[in-house]
Amino acid sequence: MAPVVTSVSPAQGNPAGGTPVTINGSGFIGATVVRFGPNLATNVVVVSNTQITARTPPGSGTVKVTVTGPTGTSTQNVFFTYTTVAAPVLTTLAPTSGPTGGGNTVTITGTNLAGATQVLFGATPATILTNTATQITVTAPAGTGTVNVAVTTPGGTSNSLPYTYTTVSAPTLTSLSPASGPTSGGNTVTITGTNLTGATQVLFGATPATILTNTATQITVSAPAGPASVVNVIVTTPGGSSNPLSYIYVAAPVVTGVSPQFGPDTGGNSVTITGSGLALASAVHFGPSPATGFTVISDNQLTATAPPGTGTVVVTVTTPGGTSTLGPGNPYYTYLGAPVINSLIPDEGSSLGGDSVTINGSNLTYTDAVTFGGVPASFSVLSDNLAVATAPAHAAGTVNVQLHTPAGNSNTLPFTYDPA
Repeated sequence: MAPVVTSVSPAQGNPAGGTPVTINGSGFIGATVVRFGPNLATNVVVVSNTQITARTPPGSGTVKVTVTGPTGTSTQNVFFTYTTVAAPVLTTLAPTSGPTGGGNTVTITGTNLAGATQVLFGATPATILTNTATQITVTAPAGTGTVNVAVTTPGGTSNSLPYTYTTVSAPTLTSLSPASGPTSGGNTVTITGTNLTGATQVLFGATPATILTNTATQITVSAPAGPASVVNVIVTTPGGSSNPLSYIYVAAPVVTGVSPQFGPDTGGNSVTITGSGLALASAVHFGPSPATGFTVISDNQLTATAPPGTGTVVVTVTTPGGTSTLGPGNPYYTYLGAPVINSLIPDEGSSLGGDSVTINGSNLTYTDAVTFGGVPASFSVLSDNLAVATAPAHAAGTVNVQLHTPAGNSNTLPFTYDPA
């Protein structure tokens, strides 16, 4: 069976000939002649049964490409067009230097770059990644010293621009900021060091981070998620891999209880907060308001000074692991207004005690003590505005009646004991 030609690449070239082309098809083993129209191609190399490389002969117009072998000549209509194509011109390389091991991406800018068939760094071809009329990106091959970069297209070979191979030092890390973060990841970590240019990977343990910015002395990354543990952060550049620095994944704190659960709306009282993951606390909030101070006692306990507030709020703790959220336990704290006594009915009784005294006022719900002249009385709270106390025995005379709640002591009103 005669050879079969399916395509030629590129499909156009200079009328002066000399364009390097690749012919694809089948049945090429033993092929002896490649023609562009009536003219013989030069530098014919049978690469395989399906591919031949050659250089075009001089010609004009659009001609048929044929391959002749021992079994005949191809008949398929595959065409090559002779056209005047301007030679490529290079204006810039970016970057103009790179590691001796190659592998970095180099952007070549210029004109007439479409259809590039080869980019040479010295005598070594680079891998072409993208190609437009004004820009080519390539993966630089390995090399040494300063070499010339040139581009070949159907229009010819370009001018050359210098590219220098440099020995790149391995990166060195000096600090991470912050050096800990939540298990959910997503926080920004700044890595400081030297020789950090061109970082290709930043690992947190075995997990790659997303690189946000990169200079010679600093990299910022978005930390990946990870279990609560200590991992090594390592940066890889064309110069190699860095020394490791430790990064701590911290589980989010949990608040399970607060004591006391009530306090004055003016704040200032000490509240004990219990839970887990509290050791690295950086902030404590009572609702939206920050505590005026706090002291970490252990990973399970801290004390905080309540700020002013109103109503019932959630107490939260913030650490590098995040901010506590509602879960098991009772993280609620209720602000109370100071109790007020407006009247005592009656406001006198027997020195033998036992008289029932109605106390009218406000903020009485959480009353935990009633005293007559400092002597505790039994009592019942009926509402936020009403309590009933039983006057204890007391020597004849006038004493002060006072209420107490978690918000503090009330004002006092006089109660007169009459002689029995």
